[in-house]
Amino acid sequence: MSSSAELDSVDGLARYRDLFLRSDDVVAYLDGNSLGRPLAASAARISAFIEEQWAGRLIRGWDESWLDLPIRIGDELGRVLLGAAAGQTTIGDSTTVLLYKLIRAAVDARPDRREIVVDRENFPTDRYVVEGIAAERGMTVHWVETAEDVVASHDTALVVLSHIAYRSGRLSDVATITAAAHDAGALILWDLCHSVGVAPVQLDEWEVDLAVGCTYKYLNGGPGSPAFAYVASNHQATLRQPIQGWLGSRAPFEMGQGYEAGAGIRGFLSGTPPILGMLAMQDMLALIDDVGLGAVRAKSIELTTFAIALADELLPDAVLATPRDPALRGSHITLDHDGFARIMPRLWERGVIPDFRRPNGIRLGLSPLSTSFAEVEVGVRAIAEELAV
Repeated sequence: MSSSAELDSVDGLARYRDLFLRSDDVVAYLDGNSLGRPLAASAARISAFIEEQWAGRLIRGWDESWLDLPIRIGDELGRVLLGAAAGQTTIGDSTTVLLYKLIRAAVDARPDRREIVVDRENFPTDRYVVEGIAAERGMTVHWVETAEDVVASHDTALVVLSHIAYRSGRLSDVATITAAAHDAGALILWDLCHSVGVAPVQLDEWEVDLAVGCTYKYLNGGPGSPAFAYVASNHQATLRQPIQGWLGSRAPFEMGQGYEAGAGIRGFLSGTPPILGMLAMQDMLALIDDVGLGAVRAKSIELTTFAIALADELLPDAVLATPRDPALRGSHITLDHDGFARIMPRLWERGVIPDFRRPNGIRLGLSPLSTSFAEVEVGVRAIAEELAV
């Protein structure tokens, strides 16, 4: 196994690490799949917006440029990272709210079908929203263990899965699973929270119906930055989202009686867009566009491969919960050990910041553009040292 110093010396993306803001008390940040580091460019962008746009243009900014941001940034996100043509992606609301909107719209469009399929590996929000909507609509939840276990039937209205499992890091074959759902006449929604920005996504080519994802992980949009929704163009005229807010109406500023949905992806908007929350992600989109997602994915594989090799050497009693085959994993790995819960506070005190996932997993989220191989080694060695105490 090459050393971290050797790997960093030949890392073609190493120069981009200096674009991210850092803190002296953090020596190894290994939780980029929960919250990405801020870019220096984003700090400058947000400051300039407050001083020039907010203070300078005030309410005029809405008419001049702000109202277009959800769809303008959505189109850029679709082009750079989603393999989605323009007019199918929008920014706004949280992941939870967007899941609710799209799941409700999908099941209401299949009134003769009474089942929603979801896997037990899926993120809690996805599972909870599915359960709530099933209860609202008198439907049944069909549970499977993993995304690969999905079998849709003639009674399946919708399949809800994550592209990359939040705990194990397993990467699913979207094209194959989507085709199988369609063969049964079901719609499918993919959660891209743990894949957007680090793994190839081709929503149009894969014929995905619906997708959602957050922007504060690998898109570095900041705490609570708004999520995105993708609705394939062939469904936009027939799906009706349930949160009928003014901005999703045909003519928001007429403020007339009765709701008429706006055309296309605009009809999936609801309330006033979170302008400040959309600013930072633009810098990360521009950076990935410049670097190329292929290079990002290649380094992601190198980082996770190195982390697994270190764990094999230094943490022999830990169990790898993530696939060893790099083609089957995203940009994080999870190690299970009954001693991990007790050492997390000490790791944080040392400035080593991984993520803990119950009951006994440490998750190492490795953001390729901001993470060095040296950070990974410092982090894994610190885990081993604290376990030994």
